[in-house]
Amino acid sequence: MGRKSRDTRRARVERSAEVPVQPDQQRALALAALAWLVPGSGHLWLGRRQKGIIFFLAIPVMFAIGLWLDGRLFPFESGDPLVLLAAFADFGNGLPYLLARVLGLGGGQVISVSFEYGNTFTIVSGLLNMLVCLDAYDVAIGRK
Repeated sequence: MGRKSRDTRRARVERSAEVPVQPDQQRALALAALAWLVPGSGHLWLGRRQKGIIFFLAIPVMFAIGLWLDGRLFPFESGDPLVLLAAFADFGNGLPYLLARVLGLGGGQVISVSFEYGNTFTIVSGLLNMLVCLDAYDVAIGRK
């Protein structure tokens, strides 16, 4: 008396295995948006502190190095597809990109020796932040 039999426990475990747990899609999308806005914040929110701190520091520093090397923030112009893709990649930086636009940074100096290196840093940091956002989303929905 008072003790549950093994059959009851076994039946509960089998029933729980049949009903898959649905992740909260809205929460995961909100987390991905937060991760885009502030690089690394999605991982910090999920409790992955080490990754979150590394992303929080590395991505904005890469972006700042790109601006320091006279990199250009590309405009959203549909006339040239490669410029449009570069603008989309720059936009992937989130808040650092928005701040740089507001402050008028990222004009680029084509005559500068480091112009192409600066472009590479800004573009790669934006693409890296997009991958970090996807990783945070995957963790949030339980794929990882």
